[in-house]
Amino acid sequence: MAIKSFHPPQRILMGPGPSDVSSRVLEAMSRPTIGHLDPMFVAMMDEMKELLKYAFQTKNELTMPVSAPGSAGMETCFVNLVEPGDKVIVCQNGVFGGRMKENVERCGGVAVMVQDEWGRAIDPQKLEDALKANPDTKVVAFVHAETSTGAQSDAKTLVGVAHQYSCLTIVDTVTSLGGSPVKVDEWDIDATYSGSQKCLSCTPGLSPVSFSARAQDKIKSRKTKVQSWFMDLNLVMGYWGAATKRAYHHTAPINALYGLHESLVMLQEEGLENSWARHQKNHLALRAGMEAMGLQFVVPVAERLPQLNAITVPDGVDDAAVRAALLNDYQLEIGAGLGVMAGKVWRFGLMGYACTPRNVLVCLGALDDVLGRLNAPIRRGVAVAAAQKVLAG
Repeated sequence: MAIKSFHPPQRILMGPGPSDVSSRVLEAMSRPTIGHLDPMFVAMMDEMKELLKYAFQTKNELTMPVSAPGSAGMETCFVNLVEPGDKVIVCQNGVFGGRMKENVERCGGVAVMVQDEWGRAIDPQKLEDALKANPDTKVVAFVHAETSTGAQSDAKTLVGVAHQYSCLTIVDTVTSLGGSPVKVDEWDIDATYSGSQKCLSCTPGLSPVSFSARAQDKIKSRKTKVQSWFMDLNLVMGYWGAATKRAYHHTAPINALYGLHESLVMLQEEGLENSWARHQKNHLALRAGMEAMGLQFVVPVAERLPQLNAITVPDGVDDAAVRAALLNDYQLEIGAGLGVMAGKVWRFGLMGYACTPRNVLVCLGALDDVLGRLNAPIRRGVAVAAAQKVLAG
């Protein structure tokens, strides 16, 4: 069998990630590969750290991309900050809080779960009650923007509660970074991780992380070795640290880092506040169209994430058939529900380079057509006009 080159179709990516990637980023990734200790590459690494500090709104020196996807960024935070026997409170309101629990247990820690309804923000009072009941807690972990539901929690308040009880905080900002406010220093977050493929609109495979001075002190004063050699920040900082002479740790994904650098340059050019405003305006246009059709959002307005919109599948409609028709007929990818929401919701992403008025209108028009053909209980022919009104205003 003679296998030929792979040529993927051109899709519109409006699922939970990855998002569409700009031609500027793709071009950057095609530039000549140089060595990962080349002086020119080291200079680019320093720029990368400054660009990520801007994205995270932090002055943390330990801010860098982990050479692996967002899940590895999550693991980097946990393996460095959690030691065997440490008690960690994990607030869960979706799939990814469950993954945090798994990380705690694999580190030998004890996970205390604070559960909230899927599709709702985390309740700070429940966290405080758990901290009072568990005064020996070392770390509080939660997801700022829960990708499985589209719910956004009040990170500043949750971190404040954790610090009242002398706990470090680990915050998942995978879906929020670049698309809605993330203010690491103002909110006093100790450790956070994100992903390159969501609102930063780079290709998957890199995970920006940032650690406060308080978190670094914890890492340096550990009584046990970090269980992962690759993610041990005591070692990684020899390569990503501030010294002009870098020590070899691993061969960095050079061309992927070119891409992330370019995507962060684009974010800087647009301006963080402008990016946040763009995501919000396009979300409001999508919302107007969905509601005009008669479709319902899972998350209440005040707790809703602009860049990840969970919509309830109407009664009698085949979730998978709609997604398949959108992909086959319109080259449009949306996401299915996860966990307890599997088969019950669709997830529409408006992230980064894919967050455009054009994509909002194409998506609404395609959904109107597909649901109409399936005789779904919707109001037809009104969604695009409703969105256009918002975009014009």
